Amino acid sequence: MRVDTAVWADWADQWSEDERVILKSLWIGSLPPLPPDPSNKWGDDSRAADFGHMLFFDKRLSRDGTVACATCHVPALAFTDGRTVAKGRAETTRNAPTIVGVAYNTWFFWDGRKDSLWSQALGPFESSVEHGTSREALVDVVRRDPDYRRRYQEIFGELPAAGNAKRRDEISRAFANLGKAIAAYERKLLPGPAKFDRYVEAVLANRTPAPEDRLSPVEWSGLKAFIAENQGQCVRCHSGPLFSDQSFHNIASQLDKRDAEASRAAAIPTLLADDTNCAGPYSDAPKQVCSELKFIRREGPLLLGAFKTPTLRFLPRTGPYMHAGQKFSLNDVMWHYRDAPGVREGTSELQQLNLAGDQFDMIEAFLKTLDGPINAPARYLRPPD
Repeated sequence: MRVDTAVWADWADQWSEDERVILKSLWIGSLPPLPPDPSNKWGDDSRAADFGHMLFFDKRLSRDGTVACATCHVPALAFTDGRTVAKGRAETTRNAPTIVGVAYNTWFFWDGRKDSLWSQALGPFESSVEHGTSREALVDVVRRDPDYRRRYQEIFGELPAAGNAKRRDEISRAFANLGKAIAAYERKLLPGPAKFDRYVEAVLANRTPAPEDRLSPVEWSGLKAFIAENQGQCVRCHSGPLFSDQSFHNIASQLDKRDAEASRAAAIPTLLADDTNCAGPYSDAPKQVCSELKFIRREGPLLLGAFKTPTLRFLPRTGPYMHAGQKFSLNDVMWHYRDAPGVREGTSELQQLNLAGDQFDMIEAFLKTLDGPINAPARYLRPPD
């Protein structure tokens, strides 16, 4: 027991005040309460969350009845699918990221072409390679299912009547409402404290962590390198309790010219033209609230080849990694940063890091301490009964 205490005291003494500030900023205890989404007035409605839970697992919401949201977002895999790229009715070109904690995001998809969780939820329905269906077809599923119809009308009001092509706007509004219900469900999926968080909580309280919460020497050294400005520099992009700055960076990860062009640069026009964006007719937000959309950077060399910084939580369950799933293991990701390859398109932000080879292994060991529970009602982590 005295040996353990001595080892812990030695480690604890090596965190400077500046490092403690960084550790606290990364700790899940610093994650603020989830703010309301002004564009979705049903975002925190429990009835909408229950309805959205049902919609999320329903394969009828696809053209051939084979694809649900849960096809690519499997609860056991922290709501990813374990594939290189997601596959709905056909293969997509993007890896399926976790949706746990995404309710805190400003932008959605790897290129940020959506600006709300409910708008993001709608995208795959109209994608030919994902659900491959239509707005009318989705609304018709709800219309024909007595339970769905009842739930919809209790929350949103009357469904539009079938067969009236002139009521396209009403169909689109009902379609948007389905996205808002799914978003209400997804807002319930939040990250719980991982080993790292329990360790940091003990450090900040100046107490010895429980034996199961102590970092090994390798994990501890990896955390040191991760936050050090003169070593890993990882917190420049992987910051905050979700380990993401919610921004877009070119890290020379593009597969080819076409892949690089399908990045943040191409997403901006799509986002601005989207009728489900914050300023669109189906948003519940006053237009003056949509400042992120209004002041969005619309062009510039840094947008080409840039993709959104992903969260680092749940990493042991969410591989393969990067926007196209081109890195099959965390070790492959470490080698990417170790090699700092040249950029194919745009301007890379990668820099050669001042790290020894074994320090990359240490960082990888630390990253595995970020896998924790999903903080959500148990019934939301499985298909509806």
